[in-house]
Amino acid sequence: MSAVKKREPLSVEDYLAGELCSQVKHEYLGGVAYAMAGARNAHNIIATNLIISLGARLQGKPCQPFNSDTKIRVRLPTHHRFYYPDASVICRPNPQDDSFQDEPAVIFEVLSSATRRIDEGEKRDAYHTIPSLCVYALVEQEAAAIVVYRRSDQGFVREDYEGLLAVLPLSEIEAELPLEEIYRRVEFSAE
Repeated sequence: MSAVKKREPLSVEDYLAGELCSQVKHEYLGGVAYAMAGARNAHNIIATNLIISLGARLQGKPCQPFNSDTKIRVRLPTHHRFYYPDASVICRPNPQDDSFQDEPAVIFEVLSSATRRIDEGEKRDAYHTIPSLCVYALVEQEAAAIVVYRRSDQGFVREDYEGLLAVLPLSEIEAELPLEEIYRRVEFSAE
């Protein structure tokens, strides 16, 4: 019988250096890097629509949108994590030569059957520890619906927005996003 070889944790520095030259994106959880899977076209349409809508509304304002190539660093008491949200809004950006952001104001994750459990649990809990985060939005793929966790004096409070006529208010970044724009060109299956 052979002994199982224990792997040393990957350092943050080695992870960040590796991501700069990797063909595949990896999220990082306390010393372990996990490869990310690809996404369906509907997911990518929604994520692109978010960036376009945010970019148009934030022109000339201090906050700016970032796409899914921008990692968010989460500093937990025992370790660091790096996640690639589908879109984020940053009002106090890191230096441009960094490959991640530390102070997101708004984070969007587009849900899929493969990511739902992690987005609604692990990532939500980790993101909620970021002091600058005001809004965490979970965007459905199969219907025009967004669940928002908005920071309040009582912690994060859940809000639901449904239907193409709904508008997502984001007073924290001086913007509103019509769901009609977020879901432009998305074809929902008739079930």
